[in-house]
Amino acid sequence: MTAAELTVVVPTFNERDNVCLLVERLKRTLAGIAWEVIFVDDDSPDGTVAALHAIAQQEPRVRVIHRIGRRGLSSACVEGFLASSAPYLAVIDADLQHDESLLPAMLLRLKTEPLDVVVASRYVGGGATDQWHCSRRRRISRLSVTCAQKFSHVELADPMSGFFMITRPAFEGASRRLSQLGFKILFDIMASSPVPLRFAELPYSFVDRQQGSSKLDTTAAWHFGVLILDKLVGRWIPVRFVMFGLVGGTGIVVHLAALYLLHVAGLPFVHAQIGALVAAMTSNFFLNNLITYRDKRLRGWSMLWGLLSFCLACSIGAVINAGIAIHVFSVVPNWWLAGLAGAIIGAIWNYGVSRVFTWSRYPRG
Repeated sequence: MTAAELTVVVPTFNERDNVCLLVERLKRTLAGIAWEVIFVDDDSPDGTVAALHAIAQQEPRVRVIHRIGRRGLSSACVEGFLASSAPYLAVIDADLQHDESLLPAMLLRLKTEPLDVVVASRYVGGGATDQWHCSRRRRISRLSVTCAQKFSHVELADPMSGFFMITRPAFEGASRRLSQLGFKILFDIMASSPVPLRFAELPYSFVDRQQGSSKLDTTAAWHFGVLILDKLVGRWIPVRFVMFGLVGGTGIVVHLAALYLLHVAGLPFVHAQIGALVAAMTSNFFLNNLITYRDKRLRGWSMLWGLLSFCLACSIGAVINAGIAIHVFSVVPNWWLAGLAGAIIGAIWNYGVSRVFTWSRYPRG
């Protein structure tokens, strides 16, 4: 076999019924091109990996990376790129919604023009998203595109596209700055590149999924929001810590409101204070489970263990907060500085411990 000129990376999760069809389409489309396809599977429970191994036994251009304990489309694409030595790298979904027949034209543009990226776009002349017409999903997509254009500082009509081809030097230039969060790897690359990437867009029609179910849900929107936040502050502060801190701010409001209500109801101040602490910790747990750790959110009976471990961590954090504040005040008798120091150390403790013991499992796709 000759060395691959083009590597097509396909992230998969529960795509057993589609992978064989995609390989056959790639064989027809890329005839005459030295190519390979790398499927990066996030431990699909539906037998996708077994199907891929069977295909790879018959087709040497098919390679499989089976990831256990790691999740996410963007990180899967990066892992596939890094496993390749080809000078040109493409990403395409396994759900057959992308038009693989564009791949030769994308490769030709990169080889003959001064371009870094060629993007298959739904939003340039000739592109279409017919099944999203006038739908809530189409409006969400358009809003995401507007946000991506603003924060990536490029004029791509479709920076949220999951179907594109890039040169290896362009990818490697951005690789060490990538957030690898969520599903929008193209936006991540464009926003992370130290120099503006030269691009072209080819129109394509986004078609209906033939097999399986769509992965687009509120978690995908959450991932995109986290990715944008990471581009804004991630180089200085972990994004989850920022979200954890914002949720903690709402806990102060809940604490004061509960303290007032319980005190007005006639409870002694100490009892009212304890009740307010429990209310605040409970509120913080559910908000963090819904927002900060949405991709790892606990459900069912696991929420009970999560709530108990979170409250225990925060109780210890409260003791640490008070201890640090008292110590700082004894050295520098400034009440606000001492209080701030205690609050910061307590928040770091709560974040670190709850991340390890409360929301320790990896996301399930």
